[in-house]
Amino acid sequence: MFFGALEAGGTKMVLAIGNENGEIIDQKSIPTRAPAETMNEIITYFRGKEIAALGIGSFGPIDLDRASKTYGYITSTPKLDWRNYDITGTLRNALSIPVGFDTDVNASALGEATWGGLKDVPSGIYITIGTGIGVGVYMNGELLHGMLHPEAGHILLSRHPEDHFGGVCPYHSNCFEGLASGPSIEKRWNKKAYDLKDQPEVWELEAYYIAQGLVNFILTLSPHRIILGGGVMHQEQLFPWIRSQVANLLNGYVQTAQLEDMDTYIVPASLDGNQGIMGCIQLAKLEFNRQH
Repeated sequence: MFFGALEAGGTKMVLAIGNENGEIIDQKSIPTRAPAETMNEIITYFRGKEIAALGIGSFGPIDLDRASKTYGYITSTPKLDWRNYDITGTLRNALSIPVGFDTDVNASALGEATWGGLKDVPSGIYITIGTGIGVGVYMNGELLHGMLHPEAGHILLSRHPEDHFGGVCPYHSNCFEGLASGPSIEKRWNKKAYDLKDQPEVWELEAYYIAQGLVNFILTLSPHRIILGGGVMHQEQLFPWIRSQVANLLNGYVQTAQLEDMDTYIVPASLDGNQGIMGCIQLAKLEFNRQH
């Protein structure tokens, strides 16, 4: 049995065909343009592929409330062409198959929980730190939803006393994404992150903010493992600094077996960058099972 997967990003769409074991059979990437043009290309790709269901992991915010009139919509996105767009309904109607739907970062968490670094733990979170910051939460066998879905990239942080940078988030001057995303690094230091690799002051400050975010998640969600992915986390020198800062900030308050081994508690993504598309395959599989 084959499933379709769509990782819908603000700049590109990744389309794939996979099997129930998460193996990717075919994959294609297209730029994210206006909905009509983009969706026509997506429908053309999937049509005739004999897929049993489609899974979408989308940029957001999105509506995940199945009782809502706008379930399956991309809602208040800054990408104006896509605002209040029924991406799920459009593809379901065009392809006549079940369509699973969640956030892009929840899809990554699901991929890691099904086939990767969260597979053998009861709960965990996947954090992408790149163009933006997003957090996918997998708890007791399910992705976490609530009134909306976790928007934990916008939790508020305490600013470093020597950091006077105003942040890049248009909504909050001191949120996680505004202070620690890839664009914030570039704007603060006037260079791309990959050009700053050998400047420890850059990464010590970055670790300071990432560790604050992680401590907030440890204290509120109590995950058994934390996976850090996204372009910024290609700077692998960050991991020791982050683990050390987390331990310092917790200051012995939380004492568990997991926290005694930070090297296996705070870890890199494990699926060679495919955690999102593999999670979309699993979303398709779950939706197929739900309807049959």
